[in-house]
Amino acid sequence: MSVQKVAFVTGAGQGIGRAIAIRLAKDGFAVGCADLNPQLNQETADLITQAGGKAHAVTVDVANRENVFQGVAEVVKTFGRLDVMVNNAGLGPQTPIDKITPEIYRKVFDVNVGGVYWGIQAAVEQFRKQGTSRERIVGKIINASSQAGQVGNPGLAVYGATKFAVRGITQTAAKDLALEGITVNAFCPGIVKTPMMYGIAQQVADENGKDFDWGMNTFAKNIALGRLSEPEEVAACVSYLAGPDSDYMTGQALIIDGGMTYN
Repeated sequence: MSVQKVAFVTGAGQGIGRAIAIRLAKDGFAVGCADLNPQLNQETADLITQAGGKAHAVTVDVANRENVFQGVAEVVKTFGRLDVMVNNAGLGPQTPIDKITPEIYRKVFDVNVGGVYWGIQAAVEQFRKQGTSRERIVGKIINASSQAGQVGNPGLAVYGATKFAVRGITQTAAKDLALEGITVNAFCPGIVKTPMMYGIAQQVADENGKDFDWGMNTFAKNIALGRLSEPEEVAACVSYLAGPDSDYMTGQALIIDGGMTYN
């Protein structure tokens, strides 16, 4: 009997993170659901278990290195191993360049960049305990970048900077870890229907004296496919990166933005 693989997903309480956790459970993974909000996080775990999957919720502040390591250790204690680490948790505030404060800068970088560093470190520690290999893939690390990590967007100087940083970290970590059988890739969503995006759209609408739908359509008009992404569409991309079909891929940042950015 094959051993069930285990995935750890940060920011699993809502939005893209919840969709990823649910999709990986459908793919056959036992899922460690990590989030700062224990109530939303437990809801995600319950959705998975009610559908017949395996999930364990852990409260994690990804900006806190020790907290991340503790969360991974708890999930490993529950399910026995770790195979895939998805560093998804993030913040995306609107920050006009002249309005950035030291507090905003530190908070967003601590979560979006620090959380990726600590997630990578915690995963690598566990992968090494399980045994690394030059001949086969023993573990996968998947980081959340963004379309805003490919192209600079107005009003997103802090968020975009963190997502450009994640691409750089992903490339470097891929080179550092390749000979141990550990792949490191990123996914780059565009504009996704999530609570974070709804907040941004409402803010833009309020600033222009318009309604919510106007705010959403403002973003959709820049997408070739003419609509915002569903979280499940991003989760499908992560499913590919977590599965065996991507074993020969490392150091890449897959763009799934409906046709906003072309490389």
